[in-house]
Amino acid sequence: MKISPVTENAFMVEFGQEICSETTLIISEFIAFMKARFQHDCIDITPSYTKVMVQYRPHSNVYLTMIAGIESWHLDRQSHESKHSSMQRQLHQLPVYYHQDVAPDLAVVAKAKGLTQQQVIEHHCNKIYDVGAIGFTAGFAFLSSVDDEIAIPRHSTPRLQIPAGSVGIADQQTAIYPDQSPGGWHIIGNCPQSLFVEGRYPLSIFSIGDRVQFVSITREAFFELGGQLWQR
Repeated sequence: MKISPVTENAFMVEFGQEICSETTLIISEFIAFMKARFQHDCIDITPSYTKVMVQYRPHSNVYLTMIAGIESWHLDRQSHESKHSSMQRQLHQLPVYYHQDVAPDLAVVAKAKGLTQQQVIEHHCNKIYDVGAIGFTAGFAFLSSVDDEIAIPRHSTPRLQIPAGSVGIADQQTAIYPDQSPGGWHIIGNCPQSLFVEGRYPLSIFSIGDRVQFVSITREAFFELGGQLWQR
């Protein structure tokens, strides 16, 4: 673990260089610790795949108190590593309709990777992903990591509008666009389920460290769940 000042009231905590499940779990536990221990001192906690930026209220000794608390937490976690590694995380099983009606890039990915469209779907569904970061737009969860067999770079030119629920791949990452927005990811399906919970803060159903598995559904089930075709 490495702690580095960023501004007069913010610092960065780095937990490694590699994007992996263990790092995601540590970051999830770190956020929970910070919210429980320093909820009145923190302004914002912003996680990424391997780092967390903490913005705090600049009053007397808060920085030194936080650093001491974090270092103590880190040492305690290391001494109880086996206990922490068995912690349960929420699993979201999300329905996805994989079809050219909602997935303009499904055939593109299949052709680029030398696979059938069904093989792309199977690779995408047969894995459980980690929520490693949340950002870009509200509720947009970056999930890692897709199989190398279907990993594909972003489009060189982003689309101006991606429908809500679109499921995309960019390099080793996959994600669902929670709302209509611009986007450059390869779209291979659509999830008709809302990614927000009314009356909750934050509204997103995802938290860092959660797990996600995609479940292929039929066209009929897609419409029953409120899905809409891509209007092009």
